[in-house]
Amino acid sequence: MVPDVSTGSDTRGLIVYLFGPGRRDEHTDPHIVAAWDMAGASDPGRDPAATYSLLAKRLDHHVDLRTRELGGKKPPQHVWHCPVRTAPGDRYLTDAEWAEVARRIVHATGIAPEGDEKACRWIAVRHADDHIHIMATTVRADGRRPRTHRDGQRAQAECRKIEAEFGLRRLKSGDLTAPRTPTSAERAKAERQGQTVTARHWLREQAYAVAAAVHNEADYFTVLQSLGIKVKTRLGPETGDVIGYSLAAPGDTNAAGELVWYGGSKLAPDLSINRLRECLPDQEVADRPRYVADPAEPWRHTTTAIHTAHSVLDSGDDAAAQGYLAAFGDALYNIASATTGPHRAELRAAAMAFNRARRSATRADHQAATALRKAAKELAYASSEPGGLAIALLFATVHLARAAAKWHEQRGHEQQAAAAEEALRHLQAGYQKAAAPVLADLARRAPRAATASRYEQDVRAALPNHADRILTDPAWAALTTTLAHAETAGHNPRRLLAEMGTQRELDSAERPAEVLNWRIAAQPNRRTQAARKRSTVSGTSSLSATPNPPATPVADRSQPDSLRRGR
Repeated sequence: MVPDVSTGSDTRGLIVYLFGPGRRDEHTDPHIVAAWDMAGASDPGRDPAATYSLLAKRLDHHVDLRTRELGGKKPPQHVWHCPVRTAPGDRYLTDAEWAEVARRIVHATGIAPEGDEKACRWIAVRHADDHIHIMATTVRADGRRPRTHRDGQRAQAECRKIEAEFGLRRLKSGDLTAPRTPTSAERAKAERQGQTVTARHWLREQAYAVAAAVHNEADYFTVLQSLGIKVKTRLGPETGDVIGYSLAAPGDTNAAGELVWYGGSKLAPDLSINRLRECLPDQEVADRPRYVADPAEPWRHTTTAIHTAHSVLDSGDDAAAQGYLAAFGDALYNIASATTGPHRAELRAAAMAFNRARRSATRADHQAATALRKAAKELAYASSEPGGLAIALLFATVHLARAAAKWHEQRGHEQQAAAAEEALRHLQAGYQKAAAPVLADLARRAPRAATASRYEQDVRAALPNHADRILTDPAWAALTTTLAHAETAGHNPRRLLAEMGTQRELDSAERPAEVLNWRIAAQPNRRTQAARKRSTVSGTSSLSATPNPPATPVADRSQPDSLRRGR
């Protein structure tokens, strides 16, 4: 059951909507199911005259009295509105049940506490099977305003109790950090225009994807405009600095033909200009071309940073952990941007799902997660996807998403935990699609029996407590190929196995050989590193030491691939 509290100033306009035909003639039987005084709140049905002259007059009566006392000035935002909707799949409630829901909501939110004869006047209107609208004028009979502090949160808490008592689907409680949901009017508009999502939702996803990839505030606005999004900034009167901004989707206009603007904070709390600045580098960061000698480096750096994030979630430093979760949300967008193949859609879905898990009431220490955010931004402009290393990164994201869900669950962040679980499901599906053919190919290229036998001895010596499970894992043959590659790259297999075995997941992993395979695949090539070091010492550019051409500089890339999709 979902309540959605808002305030306004047009009592009669809201009444007209509640008892009118609806925007698509969906209001087939509007009627009052509960009110402050059922005898005094006669039900006008769809009679426009009654709507204006009877009900609106009665509901506005005390506000009008208070208005005269105030010299004709109405209290600001004196109309309180709270639609309450059951979840999809729930049974339909009777009018009597909805009446009980309404009375409990107005009591819990302070609009009309039970037994308070001077409480605000209110009505609850039902014009559909699955929801009601509660409307009140927030002036009490004694002239005071009701105590509605945190009314949205209190309405949610009461709905959780009602769900349990009425046998309805139990929804997750929020903590006031969720983005605003699209209104029914926005959803209807998107449907009329043949869009799968509302303009608000589309703008939010574009803003997140751009913020994840760019290096400074100026680039943020530039890339948004390159996508056709209209940008309007608000400047401070004294300094002339940007103190806020709004976005409008291309072609999204109101009835008057004017663009519909959404402020950054209205799209999501962490898209406000101040929250963005906490995550973006200083403005002094130069927009110079940035070359990467080894195209695999961004993938490897991001994998390492994600492993670090996993450790931070276990550290007890909640501020740092929340900072890493926000940076992980950015990383998911950039991983999807840099990925090719059929699993890319799953990664995009994971990034969108994780948006609710990237913030909570815990204030984030974004500086703690600088390494992950920096690595992810490098990845947004990576020139190629380095095969097994990309899957190793994806494997790491699966484990971090699982850890994020557990972290949120332990702290009572129900909505965030559910969002992390949803992202985990998408990441697991994407990993399976990407990893299965690669593991099969590695197994086909397994080294000869004598080499595999030597690696078996290494496993038993380095990881005696896990050896039997590793050697019977279906991924063992693939691991022998990866060990052979690592040995060719200058690593000692036994020492490498011992080092990888000290890291997390091996004890609880169902397929420990698969875990080791991707950990080892993410290790750098020591011979190549040594060659670059020698080349640098001899005065030769380190770029010439790599057989691959340098990555395309950031300045030459207008935007990451994930940003080139239209609405």
